[in-house]
Amino acid sequence: MRLHRLTVTAFGPFSGTEEIDFDALSDAGLFLIQGRTGAGKTSVLDAVCFALYGRVPGARKAVKGLRSDHAPPGAAPRVVLETTIRGRRLRLTRSPEWERPKLRGDGVKKEHHKVLLEEFADGAWAGHSTRIDETADLVKSLLGMDADQFCQVAMLPQGEFAGFLRAGADDRRKVLERLFAAEVFAQVEKWLAERRAATGREAAELAAAAASVADRIAGTTGAAAPRAERPAVPRPRRGEPAPETPADVAGLPAWAAEAAGVHEDVRAVTGGLRAGAAEALDAARDALRAAEDLADRQARHAGAVRRRDLLAERAEERSRTASRLDAAIRADRVVPLVRAVADRHERARHARRWAGETRSAVAALLPPNAPEDVLAKAERQRRDEIATLEGKRATAVRLDEVEDERRRLAAELARLEPEEARVAAALAELPGRVEAGRAALDEALAAAAGRAGAAAAVDAARHRLDAARRRDQVGHLLAAAEAARSAAVDAAQVALQHVLGLRQARLDGMAAVLAGDLRDGEPCRVCGATGHPDPATSHTRVPAEEEVDEAQAAADAAQAARESATAEVEARRAERDGLLETAGELAAEELAAELDEAERALAAVDAVAAEAGPLEAALHRDERELDGARDEHAGIGQALAENRTLDGRLSAERERLRAELAEAVGGDGTVEARVARLGREADALAAAADALRAAAVADEELAAARAAAKAAAGQEGFRTPEEVLGAAMADEDQAGLRDRLRDLDAEEAAVRDLLADPALRSAAAGPAPDLPALEAAVAAAEAAHDGAAAAADRARRRCYRIAELRAELDGAVAAWRPAAERHAVAERLAGLASGKSAANRHSMSLSAYVLAARLEQVVAAANERLARMSGTRYALVHTTAGTLGDRSRSAGGLGLRVADAWTGLERDPVTLSGGESFITSLSLALGLADVVTAEAGGTEIGTLFVDEGFGTLDEETLDEVMDVLDGLRDGGRAVGIVSHVAELRARIPAQLRITKDRVGSTARIVV
Repeated sequence: MRLHRLTVTAFGPFSGTEEIDFDALSDAGLFLIQGRTGAGKTSVLDAVCFALYGRVPGARKAVKGLRSDHAPPGAAPRVVLETTIRGRRLRLTRSPEWERPKLRGDGVKKEHHKVLLEEFADGAWAGHSTRIDETADLVKSLLGMDADQFCQVAMLPQGEFAGFLRAGADDRRKVLERLFAAEVFAQVEKWLAERRAATGREAAELAAAAASVADRIAGTTGAAAPRAERPAVPRPRRGEPAPETPADVAGLPAWAAEAAGVHEDVRAVTGGLRAGAAEALDAARDALRAAEDLADRQARHAGAVRRRDLLAERAEERSRTASRLDAAIRADRVVPLVRAVADRHERARHARRWAGETRSAVAALLPPNAPEDVLAKAERQRRDEIATLEGKRATAVRLDEVEDERRRLAAELARLEPEEARVAAALAELPGRVEAGRAALDEALAAAAGRAGAAAAVDAARHRLDAARRRDQVGHLLAAAEAARSAAVDAAQVALQHVLGLRQARLDGMAAVLAGDLRDGEPCRVCGATGHPDPATSHTRVPAEEEVDEAQAAADAAQAARESATAEVEARRAERDGLLETAGELAAEELAAELDEAERALAAVDAVAAEAGPLEAALHRDERELDGARDEHAGIGQALAENRTLDGRLSAERERLRAELAEAVGGDGTVEARVARLGREADALAAAADALRAAAVADEELAAARAAAKAAAGQEGFRTPEEVLGAAMADEDQAGLRDRLRDLDAEEAAVRDLLADPALRSAAAGPAPDLPALEAAVAAAEAAHDGAAAAADRARRRCYRIAELRAELDGAVAAWRPAAERHAVAERLAGLASGKSAANRHSMSLSAYVLAARLEQVVAAANERLARMSGTRYALVHTTAGTLGDRSRSAGGLGLRVADAWTGLERDPVTLSGGESFITSLSLALGLADVVTAEAGGTEIGTLFVDEGFGTLDEETLDEVMDVLDGLRDGGRAVGIVSHVAELRARIPAQLRITKDRVGSTARIVV
């Protein structure tokens, strides 16, 4: 990288615009930046760093007020740097954040940080980017180093390196981590520690799972598991080793097999007892069933006797029901004829009423009592006249067509006459408008430019605004996720404590659980004795195994929720950090204002550019309109003449057609009206004739229906139609009567069959059985059988459960073994990488070891120059021993000592004098610059700055230092020295002189 030109405006102490030509200074190879204290020498370096990275070096990077306090109120701060990096000529223009007076009213408006990156190509500067993040990425990728590394390599800050020389290992580690990419090794350490914790948790959880299965086997068998207590599965804190797994997990399968054998013997004994009790129960049930059968036959015989007596009492009711059903059957054959009479009567009434209504409708046309043939004749007369009038419809249609054509011609004339005047006026106006349009189009095409830069600014502002809005949303989501994680952690801990409490309570009360299964005469599952003089009891409630399992499931669910909540927090935090890198800390409202301003600028450019297209279209439209107006004017004149001639011919034809129609329609007005009137009258006459014929037919049908109904009623034994309707009965009612008669017949037959049954007669003759005594015997046998069956089922289920648990235990132990082996490997590697293992002889972490290797390279590069500057007296020595002030073991291996060749001893750097400290720290800074440059990919720094510290050197040492700095110019590199030492002004002819006064500082080049 080589600097060419730097322009600063209202920046730092510079109130105006100062231009610094680094090409003129670099030609001398070594140049001096000199001026009084506070004039702004270091501000030149700040401007270079700000132009490249958007920040200033050292402690000043936290200061946001970079605008000059001496500048006029409205002057915008700006830094422009031209530089060549890897063969690419770039120009970076940056404006820091500042506040300007509002254009209207009082107060100030914040202007945000802005950047413009341009590249010189094909003989001109071309815009490359206006986005801060894109510019930073490009500069970092070209230089191969971030801002901290660049400041350390290209701007050697002597004060910082004197502190680095004297600092403890902890502080030295922080500087080296910032300059070298040691994050990957720290991430390896972290990953190994997390892997150790994860494998430890996995092994402990698998061991606990095996122990849990053993606990369930112990709860089932009553035999204690081969350990004192079940191990807890705590979750270790970060950096702590995972809990040890129980050593006796491998022996659990053998213990389970021994416990299962005992319960197989118990199962065989309880099976024999159950078979004997089943035989006794079957005998008692057979005796009870025989007695119940006898009692049932006796009860059925007694019921048949009672039913026979009831049937005798209901004989009269049966006779009445049969008579009522017979009358209803006979009435069914006459009822349709009776109902037909009523229907015919209603039809005749409606026909007479319809005839009266239709006769009244034609009363004005004929006499009131005109017969049917008169009505028909009047109808035919009107139909004939309608047929005659149909021939006049064509005349009416032609008259309408003539009227329509004349109206169309009148409308066309009314339209063409104004059109003729309009076209004439247009022919007078359009030539001048065409010429004006050509002039406006030329002006718009000349004014549209600069849209690409405005569009890029809008995209950058919109990207930052979107990131800021998402950043605010993620902030709320992160707070909610952290609250949820805290609640999940508390819930998981409570659930774990509850499970451990239940398991301990069950272990404490296991003796009482076993004692609850003891029975007199049955052997104890623990000691084998058949006598139980003093079974154990529990004064507190002993949790059931199902309760413990449910609590364990709840604890597992709570732990899963805790891990999910933790993952959510980490994801939200990572997203928020990424958004902060893009949007910064600015509020969304401020970024929205910035976007609005950029969009307004783009809209103004677009408005200018957009005018060219419409103006060109308007010009073409006016030219086409002028040509069309000329053609249209000629066409309109011809159309007006033709229309006036045709209108005269149509007027004469209209008068002739009107006379013909007036004669044909008479007083009706139109042919349609006369046809419609005659049609209505003919329809009314036809309806009246039809109504007279329908009334006569209805009267004849009514008389016939009455005669048929009277004859049928007499044949079925009914005197009047009313008597028939009274005897009639609905089908469902008749079905009910028939069902009742059938039920009585079936009841009589069933009673006869029961009273004739020999088995029932024999049972009724004998004594009643003693059912309560037999039921008590069955209950006693069932109780004995249930007790034996329950014992046998418990033994069988226990054996099945033990077999299932043994298979589960074998799987749990098999899963635990590889997990324990993985944890051993992870623990060994994590201890070695963290420096906490005995195998790590230096007790150094991996990242500290890598940084120590980098420090060795720095010391080797520094000693080449320190030997020349100190006359071979001093040399830096890297030591792996920690110092008294080191607070972290991970900082070991970063010690520095100074070897003194005159005494043969090594000294602490704090014992060096001011001048000795300067040359030592300068050598260390140059060595570190060499190593960082190589680490960054060998990027050549063509312009290098050394900041202050020369005032502590004697003349001889200053000569040595200047010789070393002269050596830095090899390969065309330029070295700038920042100092106010008077002797350097005489030694270095090429100078950048910074002068300060009350109105601000100025810069001047003297070569």
